[in-house]
Amino acid sequence: MSWFKNIFKKEEKETLDKGLEKSNQGFFEKMTKAVVGKSKVDDEVLDNLEEVLIASDVGASTTIKIIERIEERVARDKYVSVNELDKILREEISGLLLENPHAGTGNIDTSKKPYVIMVVGVNGVGKTTTIGKLAHQFTTEGKKVVLGAADTFRAAAVDQLVIWSERVGVPIVKQEMGSDPASVAFDTVQSAVAQNADVVIIDTAGRLHNKINLMNELSKIKRVMQKVIPDAPHEILLVLDGSTGQNAFEQAKQFTAATEVNALAVTKLDGTAKGGVVIGISDQFQIPVKYIGVGEKMQDLQLFNGTEFVDSFFKKR
Repeated sequence: MSWFKNIFKKEEKETLDKGLEKSNQGFFEKMTKAVVGKSKVDDEVLDNLEEVLIASDVGASTTIKIIERIEERVARDKYVSVNELDKILREEISGLLLENPHAGTGNIDTSKKPYVIMVVGVNGVGKTTTIGKLAHQFTTEGKKVVLGAADTFRAAAVDQLVIWSERVGVPIVKQEMGSDPASVAFDTVQSAVAQNADVVIIDTAGRLHNKINLMNELSKIKRVMQKVIPDAPHEILLVLDGSTGQNAFEQAKQFTAATEVNALAVTKLDGTAKGGVVIGISDQFQIPVKYIGVGEKMQDLQLFNGTEFVDSFFKKR
């Protein structure tokens, strides 16, 4: 059994390395230019490094924290060669990710049954695909899953979720287009309890309309679910598209202001050089990045591991 786990772990790591290839290449190309002709880390190298991190979508606030940490080490060690810089960067960014109080959060709390996940995020970020992949993973683990199509404003959203439910082989609760999303959520959790399901995943409308409307809609969905399961939802998962870089920060701001997001999924990292956004979002919002999407396949939605992410991001190819 342990041998199988090691093989699986190795495959996961290879998928992560491949998924972050564009981010990795982009970073090292910029880094090489930043230190050219330099033997030690000085003010000019740190200025250049600051530009590289910001260009890699790490975000200004997080970049400043990283630069300050490196400045402290340079001051302490007196002389730091540029050859040591990527090792120091790895250590400091890993440390920063681990300071997120929820870093390394596991999968789901099995003491809650059914465990209710409400998924939020704007249209086009990969929300429905993320739900489908999560349903697949939970089903593979032997858990009974029920999906709820509470994005009742877009026919495409319901149709996509139905396709995923059929592909994965899990039941779905849906109503007519334009139905009250809270009503769908209520029916879904009621159905899940009746079926003795382990996990409920509810899709919600992906519209970034004004904050008050968004807040009211999500609050109503929560209140209605709580009539069936008093502490639902156990997880509010915000899905962000990693390829949008700084736009993902803005979406995170909007949704965390509108509802109590307690988990993040960052998707589409394989198609972009903006993987640094994961580091910035984890640091700035102090909400666990729980999942990252690093490919098209079912198993390419991975539980986030900060240390392994940093290792792949800074891996010499």
